[in-house]
Amino acid sequence: MAGARVLVIGLDPAKIQGWDPEPVHRAIARGRDRFTELSITADWCLVALDEDPEKAIIQALISADYACVVIGGGIRTHEPLLELFEKVVNLVRRHAPGAAIAFNSSPEDCADAALRWLR
Repeated sequence: MAGARVLVIGLDPAKIQGWDPEPVHRAIARGRDRFTELSITADWCLVALDEDPEKAIIQALISADYACVVIGGGIRTHEPLLELFEKVVNLVRRHAPGAAIAFNSSPEDCADAALRWLR
C-alpha cells in the first residue's frame, strides 16, 4: 500500500443545478482527510456534466500511475447517468489498465473503498 496512488472520479457538486453543494463539499473534505490519515495519495477528478467530463477523466487517468480508481455514487447510482458510468468504467480500463476499480457509497468512504483493493 505504501506509495499507492488513488484517483477518485465524481460529479462536481458546485456545478449541479438546483441544490446546495456545501454538504457534499464537507463530505469530500472528510474523505480527503481519511486518505491523509491512511497516508494514501489521492487525486480527485470532479466533473461537470456539461463540460466534457470524458476529456477531464482521461486527462486525470493519464496524469499519474494509479493503483486504484474509485468511481463515485453520483455517477454510478443515478439512472440517467448510466451511459456516463459505462464510459467511465471503460475509460479506466483503457487509460489505467493496471488500476483496480472500486465503488464508494459516499465521499467520506472513498479511502475505505480503495483499501479493499490496495491491501
